[in-house]
Amino acid sequence: MNKENYYRNIKRILFLILILNISVALAKVTYGWATNSLSMITDGFHSFFDSSSNIIGIIGITIAARPPDLKYPYGHAKFETFASIVIATLLFLTCFEIIRSAIERFFNPVTPEIGILSFLVIGITLLINVAVAWYEYNKGREMNSSILISDSRHTRSDIYASITVILGFIAIKSGYVLADPLIAILIALLIAKTGIEIIKDSSDVLLDKALIDEGIIKNIAQRVDGVCEVHKIRTRGVPSQIYVDLHIGVETSLPIDKAHDVAHNVEDELKRKIESIEDVVVHLESINAGR
Repeated sequence: MNKENYYRNIKRILFLILILNISVALAKVTYGWATNSLSMITDGFHSFFDSSSNIIGIIGITIAARPPDLKYPYGHAKFETFASIVIATLLFLTCFEIIRSAIERFFNPVTPEIGILSFLVIGITLLINVAVAWYEYNKGREMNSSILISDSRHTRSDIYASITVILGFIAIKSGYVLADPLIAILIALLIAKTGIEIIKDSSDVLLDKALIDEGIIKNIAQRVDGVCEVHKIRTRGVPSQIYVDLHIGVETSLPIDKAHDVAHNVEDELKRKIESIEDVVVHLESINAGR
């Protein structure tokens, strides 16, 4: 898939999920306010933040799709990763607001109105979130998209939150009113865990963690005719756009034009075997293989 189609498909997926998340959030918040259920309202605002993360993702992808220029010669792909970190930041802000509301509810207990409709609303929205998270995560893995994978984790935390709300409803129906703010705090902790996971994965990209095992690159390069030695292998970038830097040794007797042909062949072979490689820099070294 070329880069233009790659970014267009990600934006299409994010727009679709944005519509679903807004629908789910409206259902939860509206019903939560109508029944005085803090856990339901909290879960609804979490879904609204899912929507805001979709918008951030769309903006990030739009910038990431820009071609390389003089200021950003390696392109703008890392804006996708930067957008993931913004999503994580929103998650932490959500946690703060949830915990603040839960503490207030401890001092001013309110008994939510829990009925069959409560379970029906949260059950339907839970099924939607399961489908969204599964679809988005698989598409993210298929396309090597950090923003889709991060956003799917965001949605997955919403699934955990909804399950927790259902358990809270059961506890409240059994007479445990304080279960409502307790469940809200548990949801906040789940959201924080998701944010930490996103920060960790995004930091790996921003700190140029190796994206491909060195042995894989070495095995491919060594099989190219004319290559006697491969070393100093480095990879960087984002999973969908990887940059490779390596040194290869060629026979001292090999003419310079033939040596450059070998280097081009190494580049072509790596790009053919690993589709996510965007560019390969091959450093030529002349060695005496007979030594």
